[in-house]
Amino acid sequence: MNIKPYFTSFLIISLAILQSADACTGITLKAKDDSLVVARTIEWGGSEIDNQYVIVPRNHLQKSLLPDGTNEGLEFTSVYGFAGLSVVQPEFVVDGTNEAGLSAGLFYFPNYGEYQKFNPENKSNTIADLQVVSWMLSNFSTIDQVKAAINDIQIVQLDPRASTVHWRITDSTGKQVILEIINGKPTFYDSELGVLTNSPGYDWQIKNLNNYVNLIPGTAGPIKFGNITLSAFGAGSGFLGLPGDFTPPSRFVRAAFFQTYSLQQKTGYDAVTDAFHILNNFDVPLGTEFPVGKAPVNMPSATQWTIATDLKSKKIYYHTMYNRTIRLIDMNAIDFATVKYQYYPLDKTKAETIIPVEISQEKTNVTES
Repeated sequence: MNIKPYFTSFLIISLAILQSADACTGITLKAKDDSLVVARTIEWGGSEIDNQYVIVPRNHLQKSLLPDGTNEGLEFTSVYGFAGLSVVQPEFVVDGTNEAGLSAGLFYFPNYGEYQKFNPENKSNTIADLQVVSWMLSNFSTIDQVKAAINDIQIVQLDPRASTVHWRITDSTGKQVILEIINGKPTFYDSELGVLTNSPGYDWQIKNLNNYVNLIPGTAGPIKFGNITLSAFGAGSGFLGLPGDFTPPSRFVRAAFFQTYSLQQKTGYDAVTDAFHILNNFDVPLGTEFPVGKAPVNMPSATQWTIATDLKSKKIYYHTMYNRTIRLIDMNAIDFATVKYQYYPLDKTKAETIIPVEISQEKTNVTES
């Protein structure tokens, strides 16, 4: 395994930035043909992160990085090959799917959850939180298998300044759970809606939806109001009061309503395209996360990439802040028994794909009267 010297100033700064980059939004769509699509955004507003796609073959050995600066943590060899998107370096796959149809995604969870403290005497069973997705995808095909094995490992942070995280896990049966580490103990929640953002905890986010019981799709009214009639100014007034800010609770509510009331699509491909349209509503314009004039960098967006995975067809789609053209990783075209371990930047060229429209140069016949 090609391990970069990760205790560099770049990585430490990157990890510290992550605690303020907590705007990830995830949704789940089921098509009429029983395809299941898991999709999400990922944000960093403080810097441009090294984003990559990673292909991991079967029998690939990985070792967990540790807070003591070594890579002497948990060793695991992939039973299943997988593909996913990583941040900072290829070991840190934050969203991916394996050849058995298990999908896992990491979402930041600042100021909530608590890992066990790193114990150097327990190195062989210790894994960095940023490598848990790779561990799951390497070893398991079902959520039940993850649940059975999770207590055999100790999850820790590489840097105490970085945020804690929680995970969304989905398997080929359509079952989905949320994993949070509470007081050092793994806690699983059944994902009733398929929506996930960040803090507070998942159970609180579900309860908070009750505050929006008045919201309905469509147009409200008209209603009699004394001697006058009140009518909506336009369509969509049933959602008046839907929170529009970028805080995790507001994004959770907005994602839950958009997902629930979007039209069910016929196929997995249709659901993928629908997922990208829904998640466009969560694209964070750079600068909105910081006081005026305090944004540390200039990038196209704080939403660095968006991914949508069709678990039935085993196809992973993504686009980035630099290029909204959707790219495809077709796992069916990968022989995970023979393919080499590899990773590449998400963008070959950091620019939008602009296609000029065709305009006929044929001259019209003008007849003078």
